[in-house]
Amino acid sequence: MAAVQVSEAEKVYILHGIRDDLRVDGRGCEDYRHMEIETDVVSNTDGSAKVTLGHTAVLVGIKAEIGKPRPMVPDEGYLEFFVDCSANATPEFEGRGGEELGTELSNTLYKVFNNKHSVDLKSLCISTGEHCWVLYVDVLLLQCDGNLYDAISVAIKAALFNTKVHISADDEGGKEIELSDDPYDCMRLNVENVPCIVTLCKVGHRHVVDATLQEKAVLCGEPDHLRHT
Repeated sequence: MAAVQVSEAEKVYILHGIRDDLRVDGRGCEDYRHMEIETDVVSNTDGSAKVTLGHTAVLVGIKAEIGKPRPMVPDEGYLEFFVDCSANATPEFEGRGGEELGTELSNTLYKVFNNKHSVDLKSLCISTGEHCWVLYVDVLLLQCDGNLYDAISVAIKAALFNTKVHISADDEGGKEIELSDDPYDCMRLNVENVPCIVTLCKVGHRHVVDATLQEKAVLCGEPDHLRHT
């Protein structure tokens, strides 16, 4: 995870501010930074979204491709995740620096989103045991200033909402598939149950949401006696 250097004076200032429910940027402990959500921002995808949360920026693109259902759930489609920690987001992601974080983020996304409680995976089934839609979710971190999980989860939900999956018809017992040529002959996913992650940092009796990199360095990098000052 990208990190910043914080002086002792800055640490005390941040901790005292949180104690008084007034953070460095003027927010209360339970306030998010300004968030902007844009959809349909990548032309060669079936769904896309960009989320800017303070100075954290995330781009998500989704491609729908036909695959084979998993043997244990032959009547469901599924999602595949890939997270790219761009070196433009922070120099720490250069070379192999971002691979570990990318893997950590991907593993969490599988747990949160790739299940029937979050996404209606049955709606992605084309023919039971033969064909299904596989949604390839590519996440690109454009800029990093803390709270990646929350920003990514919002971007994924927005991209899923924007995703259009073409209606298909199968012939010969599900052995052949024909996709409609009509660009408007498509379905949209139901994202009503798709969750958004909320990350909390506890300081004494207070919980802090949407921590910046500077705040994260203080709240998660110091011993308890300093954290609870």
